[in-house]
Amino acid sequence: MRDPKETLEEMTRIFDELRDRPERQVILVEGMKDRAALNLLGIAGEIWQVQGPNSVFSTTEQLAKEGKEAVILTDWDRKGGHIARLLRQGFIANAVRHDSSYRLRLAQLAKKDIKDIESLPAYFTRLVSMVENSAPN
Repeated sequence: MRDPKETLEEMTRIFDELRDRPERQVILVEGMKDRAALNLLGIAGEIWQVQGPNSVFSTTEQLAKEGKEAVILTDWDRKGGHIARLLRQGFIANAVRHDSSYRLRLAQLAKKDIKDIESLPAYFTRLVSMVENSAPN
């Protein structure tokens, strides 16, 4: 297992980057629980829910029309991977700038323990606890 302290530091970096992202960047998640999880982590701004193939294409067209960019933050299970692929294809077709590096980084950090965005707050809390309990007093 990765060192909990290193994992916590990297996750904190990712969350800070998402909090400080440009206003034109919209975070795309699968559902309401994912959006709520990001809000719990202090990540606000525009967060759109994308579920099902129809909403994927309407989302890519809407972002293109509004001149916005996307941060793909779907789960790292099979369904999330499929939605991420559809989004990337739609963004390429509509010439929308997009970033899926956060999804990849989070998956690499947490893949062995969790598989979705909605589990991030509890996982983050668990990491904080592990790091605090292992610190010398």
